[in-house]
Amino acid sequence: MMTKEAIANKYIDYLEKGDIKKLINLFNTKGIVDSPLYGIKKANKFYHELNSDTINSELDLLGIFEENDSSNLALFFTYKWTLKNNEKVEFDVVDIIEFDAHNKILKLKIIYDTVIARKLVEQLEN
Repeated sequence: MMTKEAIANKYIDYLEKGDIKKLINLFNTKGIVDSPLYGIKKANKFYHELNSDTINSELDLLGIFEENDSSNLALFFTYKWTLKNNEKVEFDVVDIIEFDAHNKILKLKIIYDTVIARKLVEQLEN
């Protein structure tokens, strides 16, 4: 079984590459994502929606924070996001990851300031 930190690093790598299949494989079959832009969704649905709105993602991992005897881990990274309409936005993100007993992701909560990103994503819908 991979460590939580190894899974976190793979998560960052797969997200940056847009490798949805491998990303979803990191999740428990009931895994969910709680996103300030997309709401609370099953991981499969969330990552397919994100991928359809995205041309490119660049992630710069700033830190992984893990508590002893906890099923949670936090990732801190900078996200440079190019949307499908070629608009670009950059922001710092904290992802709180809750793991199950088999180190599969049960829940991923995304935390970031959405002021600029929200406007750009809303433009995609028009």
